[in-house]
Amino acid sequence: MRLARFPSFNSPLDALQQFQSEMNHLFDGWNTGDGARGYAAAYPTINVWEEADAVYFEAELPGLDRKDLEIYVTGGNQVTIKGERKQPATPDKSVWHRQERGQGAFVRSLTLPTPVNPDKVEASLENGVLLVKLAKHEAAKPRKITVKS
Repeated sequence: MRLARFPSFNSPLDALQQFQSEMNHLFDGWNTGDGARGYAAAYPTINVWEEADAVYFEAELPGLDRKDLEIYVTGGNQVTIKGERKQPATPDKSVWHRQERGQGAFVRSLTLPTPVNPDKVEASLENGVLLVKLAKHEAAKPRKITVKS
C-alpha cells in the first residue's frame, strides 16, 4: 500500500507573520535619504544565539538612554525594539562636515528561532550594548525520553 504525504497545515496567521518578517527584512535597511545608497545596513545591528534554556538578543545602541528604549515580545517568537536616538547638542555657530551616525526613531523586529516565555525576559543596557535574555517556552525545551524495554 502506498502512503500519501499530505502537506503540513499552516494557519493563515503563520503565513501572514512569515510575510511580515520577510517584508521587515527587505525594508529594514532601506535608505530613504539622498538616494546615493539604495540599501544600507539595518539599525541597530544585532546578534542572536541560543542555549538550552534561553535565547539571547544583543543590539548595539551607543548613546541611547534606557528611557528612550522599548522592548516587546509578541506572537511567542517575535521580539521588537523601538527607540529614539536624539540629535547631538552642538554649539550654535557650528557647521557639520560629516554626519554618519543617524538620529531619530527606529524600530527593529526579529523572528526568534524558537518560542519564548514573555513573562521571563531580562534586559540590560551597559556601555551602549543591549542584552536581552528570553527564557524558552517549556514546549520548546528539549526533553529526555526514557526508553522502556
